[in-house]
This record gives sequence, C-alpha cells and structure tokens, in this order.
Amino acid sequence: MARVDAAFARTVWQVLEPLHAVTYFAPESHEAQRVVGLRGFWMGYFAARAAPLGAVTAGVVEAAFHNFHPAKVRRAIPDAWHFAPPEAVLRARAEAATAALRRTAPSAADAATRVLPLLERTVAVADGAGRPLFAANRGLPAPDDPVGALWQAVTTLREHRGDGHVAVLTAEGLDGCEAHVLFAACEDVPAETLRTNRGWSEEDWQAAADRLAARGLLDSAGHPTAEALGLRAHVEARTDALAVRPYLALTADEAAELVGLLGVPADQVLTSGTIPFPNPMGLPARDGRGRRPTG
Repeated sequence: MARVDAAFARTVWQVLEPLHAVTYFAPESHEAQRVVGLRGFWMGYFAARAAPLGAVTAGVVEAAFHNFHPAKVRRAIPDAWHFAPPEAVLRARAEAATAALRRTAPSAADAATRVLPLLERTVAVADGAGRPLFAANRGLPAPDDPVGALWQAVTTLREHRGDGHVAVLTAEGLDGCEAHVLFAACEDVPAETLRTNRGWSEEDWQAAADRLAARGLLDSAGHPTAEALGLRAHVEARTDALAVRPYLALTADEAAELVGLLGVPADQVLTSGTIPFPNPMGLPARDGRGRRPTG
C-alpha cells in the first residue's frame, strides 16, 4: 500500500516521465512534426509543447519553459505558427504520441482502460493557479483513443509538476542557466549535455557559475558547497510537496494501483531504446537513482 506523500510524488514522476517523453524522442513524433510543416527538431519541440497555450509569443514560451536561452526559443517561436497552427500541431502530437506508445509499450492499451479513471480524477482536482502548461493541457479534449487519452493525462500531470518546479526555482532566485549549473554541480551530470541542449554558451554558463559562487553556492573549483546541496534538497522537497497535492484525492490503495499500472508500460518505454541516457530531462535509466530534471 502506497503512502500518498511527497516521496510518492517523486515515485509517480518516474513512471509518468517515460510515457510522456515519447513525444520528444520517438520517430513517430519527429515524422509527424515534419509532415505538419515544422522545420527541425527544436521547432517541433517548442511548438508541440507550447501548442496547448495557443499561438503564443516567444516570451511566453521562455517564461513557461524557464530553462532555455531566449535566442533558442526565438529561432522557433513564433515562426512555427506560420508553418503549422497550434490546432494542427496538437492533432499531430497526439496521434504520434499514441502510435509511439502503442509501439514501445504494448501494455499501454490494457493499462489505459484501468488507470484512466484514477488519472482523470487526479487531473480534475489539481489547482491550476500559476501553472500555465498544466492548465492549458487540462483544457484540451481527451483523445478518443484510450492510449491517446492516457498520454494526454500523463502529460498534463507531468506539466503540473514541471510548473511547480519552475515556481520553486523562481522563488529561490535561480534563473534558467543557474538552475542547470547548480543541477550539474550537485548531481554530477555532464554539464555539456545540459548547456548545449538548452542553448547556453560557455560564456553564459560561466557567468551563471560566477553568480552562484557569489551566493556561496559554488567554491573556487566549481564544486557545490554545503549551502548549495541544501538548496538543491530544498528545491526537490518543495517540488515534491507541491506535486503530491492532486494525488491526495486517491486512497493509498488507488495510489499504489496507479503506480503499478503505469510502471509496466513505463519500463517498456525505458527499455525500448527510445529515450537516450543521459538526457536533459534528468530522467534516470531503469536501474538508475531518481533525479529531478530542471524542467
């Protein structure tokens, strides 16, 4: 029987994230974005993730996503909406994610019929205040295909956690680049993967490290101080505490059932080779230790 507490929020993230992430890495998603008219991986990424918000400006995407260099966003948004309107992007992403889940996680269809009522109840009771990506995804109609509906519900809850994580980082005075520098230092992950993937230059990265050092968070060698480790632990704990609230609508037995039902298809995705490791989301491999992504 699962305890529905902050630790549960971290556990459930580890089964939600692989199911959601097929939209970034599966060939079905890349091909759907190309066919709909989007140009290149990053235009597809920004347009598909932002499409629930409508034809928003680059500034809105920069704020909601938090951790990308503004220039990287502006190379894709708003141009993406001239190639494909949000409505077309939403159809393409839903159909592609459904096909990708059916291929990589054969158990998803059976799990969907049993777990959707639990996911839908959780989504319905969640507070959307200050959570733009969550609220926008919750406002979308559920696909008729149960696997598509599963992906949409998982994505909505994933964005709920992500919005809360951004709120905590912002409250702690950490901008997008600083959040990555701190994450890389504390979690011993390759800085280059995060830096280049999110569009930050070496100069941007060093400037962020200097700002963190001025706050006493990095030592002269760039290693995290005790204060930095404490701040990271605080960010993670607050993210978990904010993320768990919707799941309080479930009983302990229902919470355990939710994780159990999603765990099998999540493992199938992880072992399918679809998601690369390491990855900029901070998603651990199947046998890895859980790490919270920076967004």
